[in-house]
Amino acid sequence: MGILGLGVSFRHAPIELLERLAFSDDDLAKAYEHAAELEGVDETVILSTCNRVEVYGQVANYHAGFLALKRLLAESRGVELDELAEPAIAHWEHDAAEHLFSVAAGLDSMVLGESQIGSQVREAIRRADAEGAAGPALTGLFHAATRAGRRVRQETTLGAAPDAFVALGADLAVDALGGSLEGRSAAVVGAGQMASLAVKHLRRRGVGDVRVLNRSVDHARVLADRTGATAEGLDALPTALAAADVVVSATGAAGYVISHAAVARALAGRDGRPLVLVDLAVPRDVDPEASYVDDVRVIDVVALRERADEHAPEAAAQIAAARDLVTVEIERWELRRRGDELAPLIRALNARGDAVVRGELARHGSRLSALTPDEREAVEALARGIAAKLLHDPIVELKARSDPASDRAHARLLADLLGVDLDDPS
Repeated sequence: MGILGLGVSFRHAPIELLERLAFSDDDLAKAYEHAAELEGVDETVILSTCNRVEVYGQVANYHAGFLALKRLLAESRGVELDELAEPAIAHWEHDAAEHLFSVAAGLDSMVLGESQIGSQVREAIRRADAEGAAGPALTGLFHAATRAGRRVRQETTLGAAPDAFVALGADLAVDALGGSLEGRSAAVVGAGQMASLAVKHLRRRGVGDVRVLNRSVDHARVLADRTGATAEGLDALPTALAAADVVVSATGAAGYVISHAAVARALAGRDGRPLVLVDLAVPRDVDPEASYVDDVRVIDVVALRERADEHAPEAAAQIAAARDLVTVEIERWELRRRGDELAPLIRALNARGDAVVRGELARHGSRLSALTPDEREAVEALARGIAAKLLHDPIVELKARSDPASDRAHARLLADLLGVDLDDPS
């Protein structure tokens, strides 16, 4: 069995495809039911975020696993297999670990070092475990990746701005409105973490009135009370669009929350006063057609990606340090994994050594009968020590040479030479 990761990200896929692939809570439940029926796939974890949709599996072999996970993505989201041919990227074994660790560390994010991905990786393995889809292999992988991400955020400056994604959106809004948000009016659609960060950045840039709109007014009120904003339901969206200079939308809705028609109606009678719509959601909250309305600027994740790429070179030294940390954590995970996989065999080898020692002591029992208890104990300790030393170096080499997901040829050879059944070491 080996670990395979397969998915698409903002680096290779258009946003339209990411939107169609994104999983809601209900979608995940159905997908995990489907995963349980896949042949040759023992464990599954789905990671669905704004920037990527990936599925990890412990699979019987690469080719069968690749086809099974690709079908899982396509069939769960109603996407044709051919649509995944170009953007889908597969990672096998070490490469799968390296990729997931980099993702958890924010090194593969649109905004380098963003911290939200860490909690999303943790939530992915938690959900998979709750659905009965995760097992020891993927649980160990995801927990190790989470540790790597935590170290990167603690030991480098890449995670110093956990809300960098939202900050970029605010920066672009400032540019679109001519250099300042001072005294402007704003509306934030949504009441989650991204919406909370949006209110913070709008306030930091001097925005005056802020309205928080959400499907649940109670949730909107919690955020509004904390930030000095006004809470309203989504039924207030038409008036909010008509009054605001900036609207930031960050919901988890499956369809467009802000339609082209609603924007067009809101712009009527504004006498050319521009409106900036910052769409932080994937799937998108704002209908892309809204950008064709006069005096409207739509800033979505594509625009944010372009701005993020402009600043990436500035973090080169910190990226190098983060990658070094990731490498160390991957090596630790691989060493633990080898130990876990080989533990039954190593126990069997040690038991075989003990059995040989006991057998030889019994065979020479009459010759040892004249020894005092202390002398006999010394002889037995010496015999056990010799057996342990003889097995020590082969076991160390076995750990170093055994490749997870390979046929473990070295392990089989050692087991055969010492008369141990590798498939049933008990």
